[in-house]
Amino acid sequence: MSTTSAATRLDPRAVAARVTDPEMPMLTLEDLGVLRDVTVAGAAVTVTITPTYSGCPAMDTIRADVLTALHDGGFADVRVDLVLSPAWTTDWMSEDGRRKLAEYGIAPPASDAERRRVPVGLTLRVRCPQCGSPDTEELSRFGSTACKSLWRCRSCLEPFDHFKTL
Repeated sequence: MSTTSAATRLDPRAVAARVTDPEMPMLTLEDLGVLRDVTVAGAAVTVTITPTYSGCPAMDTIRADVLTALHDGGFADVRVDLVLSPAWTTDWMSEDGRRKLAEYGIAPPASDAERRRVPVGLTLRVRCPQCGSPDTEELSRFGSTACKSLWRCRSCLEPFDHFKTL
């Protein structure tokens, strides 16, 4: 099979979308919302990604993983661009991504609709991904990665990460 025929059958966006986040491998770039655009001009593919925050240490790995996935998919001329504006927001995460985080034991960020239901001035409530209780407390603003904070459930006493809402 030639490289050209393989590339003509694959959708480069679908290939890039399946790449997983190196810090949270249960999430794809599509789930996380960092995959902004994929364009094809002739044989050239350009992928545009936005980091979850400007200092995200995983972006070099993500860029390399996207290049590898597309090269393995038969695309020889691939470029990955990083854009910082507009800034990424947790609103870009898919519902599937939020579900995957919860299934993995990480409390997902509140959706835009959920934040609109909470009056201004109330303390952030994070539901425990283990038992669902809202009786939780933040232990540390920074968890296992900079985009997560460490919490504990007062009901089941289990610690858990919360993906920060931005």
